Amino acid sequence: MRHAIFMVLLVGFMVGPAGAAEDYEPAPKEKWAFQGPFGTFDRASAQRGFQVFKEVCSSCHSIALMRYRNLKALGFSDKEVKAIAAEYEVQDGPNDEGEMFTRKAEPNDRFFQPYDNENAARAANAGAYPVDLSLITKARKQGADYVYALLTGYGKEKPADVEIFPGKHYNPYFPGMQISMAAPLSEGMVTYDDGTPATTAQMAKDVTQFLAWVAEPELESRKQMGIRFLLLIGVLTVLLYLVKKHIWSRVK
Repeated sequence: MRHAIFMVLLVGFMVGPAGAAEDYEPAPKEKWAFQGPFGTFDRASAQRGFQVFKEVCSSCHSIALMRYRNLKALGFSDKEVKAIAAEYEVQDGPNDEGEMFTRKAEPNDRFFQPYDNENAARAANAGAYPVDLSLITKARKQGADYVYALLTGYGKEKPADVEIFPGKHYNPYFPGMQISMAAPLSEGMVTYDDGTPATTAQMAKDVTQFLAWVAEPELESRKQMGIRFLLLIGVLTVLLYLVKKHIWSRVK
């Protein structure tokens, strides 16, 4: 009896992931500036992506692991960072009277969070929880490709055998192919300061670039360190070879 139960559980474990893997489409592969050993973030795109996040995504989603001062790494000046932070208020305290108070955010503060807690977030979104996006490109299997595909996957024709439940929206790249979040982007939703046309695909590309940077702001320095390490290893290898040749040259 125990053996039979074990076999049923084992089969269920083996079949479950395979079935789950078939209930959504894999994201198409995209080309990203930060890919490869010499890849770097496209800062112009990431700055536009921050604008999209700020004007569209931040009404529901947070990037709680980031502080406003981190934006300087994307090319924002100290003055710009202070101005961005000052648009929000944070709770601070207690003051001398032992009371909490609100003040304008400063560069050292964490990014604004739209909800006080998870329950408040679910209550405002019909039970769905808008996840924090700080590590979204690392948390998802296909990373940046998945985020971009999800944002551009709305509006695709739904297969006849897929049933969409009330309050859900069809998206072939989301597990189960239906998602609580309505299409967040639409043509011309933002106005880019650099004049770039704000198409849905462009905004999706830019905000994905920004979120990839949020998830790995140290990516460029890590790659540079790796390259320097490999160069050092190469020089040491040559030196060791020359030392070996010199020592063994006297041995016949």
